[in-house]
Amino acid sequence: MASRGTDRTWIDGVRPYVERGPLAAFALGVSSGFPFAMIAATLTTRLAQDGIDKKTVTAFSLAFLVYNLKFLWAWLVDGVRLPVLGRLGQRVSWVLLAGVLVIAAVANLALADPVASIGATATAAVLVGVAGATFDIVIDAYRIEILEPRQLGVGSGMSQYGWRIGSAGAASLALVVAARAGWEAAYLSCALLALPAMVAALVVGEPRRHRAPAERRGVGQAAAAIWRPFVEFFQRPGAIVVLVFILIHKIGDTLSQLVLRLLLDDLKFSNDEIALYDVGIGFWAYLIGIFLGGWLYARLGMKRSVLLSLVLMAVSNAAFAMLAAAGHSNAGLAGAMLFENIASGIGGVTIVAYFSALCDLRFTAAQYALISAAASIVGRVLTGTTAGALVESMGFVNFYLLTTVVALPGVALFWWMARSGLVDRSVGTAGTEGPGDAREGGAA
Repeated sequence: MASRGTDRTWIDGVRPYVERGPLAAFALGVSSGFPFAMIAATLTTRLAQDGIDKKTVTAFSLAFLVYNLKFLWAWLVDGVRLPVLGRLGQRVSWVLLAGVLVIAAVANLALADPVASIGATATAAVLVGVAGATFDIVIDAYRIEILEPRQLGVGSGMSQYGWRIGSAGAASLALVVAARAGWEAAYLSCALLALPAMVAALVVGEPRRHRAPAERRGVGQAAAAIWRPFVEFFQRPGAIVVLVFILIHKIGDTLSQLVLRLLLDDLKFSNDEIALYDVGIGFWAYLIGIFLGGWLYARLGMKRSVLLSLVLMAVSNAAFAMLAAAGHSNAGLAGAMLFENIASGIGGVTIVAYFSALCDLRFTAAQYALISAAASIVGRVLTGTTAGALVESMGFVNFYLLTTVVALPGVALFWWMARSGLVDRSVGTAGTEGPGDAREGGAA
């Protein structure tokens, strides 16, 4: 039998990326990324340019809490068959419905005027969050189920490539269009980015690994559909420790990124500079990071690659403290965005692959919704309730140093989980059922 390590060619290394599942994951990622951008950096810039104060701007990050509550209705995506559309398949029909909802919600936000009614704008942002979160639920479940365990690393990388293109593309497009035709036209043009996922679902069809929803009749069966995914997860050894890691590992990164556009506005960077250095350099750096993440996952395995990415993401926050101290510096902004986005790209592959592998295929939508929602809820609550006040009281330099420190407990906890064997024991059937084993970290 030929040695896998010595006989692999460059074609063998590229082949997994052009398989049906990873290519579909790329398209899904494009559509998943853009609604987030519409209520993240893009809305922050829009509000700041309209003269809204920092506390109000950061309070808008509470709209992201909808994403953290999506596990409450994720069971619907697993178990409710849609009329008429349901004939296309459980996952495909929900992708199409959620895509239409996202387009409508973004169009509604486009017509909102923050100056005339900040309340109406907040409501429109929450509606985008609800639609985007629902889109995320079905996209994540669909992605995990069309990927075999051997493809989780590559598929996560392709999904992150798509996510970055969707989010950065939407953010950049919105800035350019807004400067020339206004924010309404900017948001309406970005709404079309929901289409790639809808087209991919129609082309690929229903995933083979999807477990058909059981017939549910009566209140008892409906209640079981809600609690069974969570019972299965929490019955695993060390489930509470795994959940704690999920909750805390991204606090520093979430705090850092949701305040970034306020920093750039405070340092008087123009829209064109933001588009070039934040969106432009950040975009390419993230793509490089994704490539490195896939390479590290294949070479180091799941545990060591995740640990390395956590360390890099923690340190990257310090780069923004240096930028804040330097003032308006294009070189400083370029360097900070380069380091942060490479680190985030690596983490986007390795951590998403681990979280995907945690799922049980019977409850993919509900369990991944719980995992992804928990991943940033603490940081988002802190950002929406205290970040603006912290920035105003302690300044951007000390704030970003603080985000570096609060990222360290997540690093330490995962190191212990890897040493104790808990990481391997926590993996569900999504990481083991089918060709390969996600814990091995191989690409193919």
